[in-house]
Amino acid sequence: MLRIGLTGGIGAGKSEVSRQLAALGAVIVDSDLIAREVVAPGTEGLQAVVAEFGPGILQADGSLDRPALGALVFADPDRLAALNAIVHPLVRARSAELEAAAGPDDIVVHDVPLLTENGLAPLYDLVLVVDASDEVRLDRLVRLRGMAEAEAKARMAAQATREARLAIADLVIDNSGPLADLAPRVQEVWEQLRARQTG
Repeated sequence: MLRIGLTGGIGAGKSEVSRQLAALGAVIVDSDLIAREVVAPGTEGLQAVVAEFGPGILQADGSLDRPALGALVFADPDRLAALNAIVHPLVRARSAELEAAAGPDDIVVHDVPLLTENGLAPLYDLVLVVDASDEVRLDRLVRLRGMAEAEAKARMAAQATREARLAIADLVIDNSGPLADLAPRVQEVWEQLRARQTG
């Protein structure tokens, strides 16, 4: 089994690379998706979050009100740390379960947005960074996701710098160009990973 850490700054195209790798046969372990699963209605994770932050973070249907929770934690490092202390161990445990279910010849790609920020590079055999210039990323966030420019800049500033991500990269996929240019590069990286896995 080859364990890959996949990351990239917001707007770089990491999710698209993840989709393309899945289509090529990678086993994807998506941290964002798991983070939602572990606080779904009826889970111990959601119970723990409500115990910490109160019932005001629930919607009428009993699901997590993400904007309400976000308003509480993102301006307060202590509250964010409290949330992470609940969610991160649950995400790690579920990620380990999914990885354990993969076969010995599989390439397991851990899609981790904050891999750089949380110092997680040593957990993987290789780190794959999806890269695009800050200008390209800002344009995508504003034009394609409809973010206000100030919000997009704030989101980018809250993440690791491009230089910090590239410093931990074993492989880089440049996604500064149009979407059509991405597939051949992903294919090339996939072939490198397969060669390393079988070599």
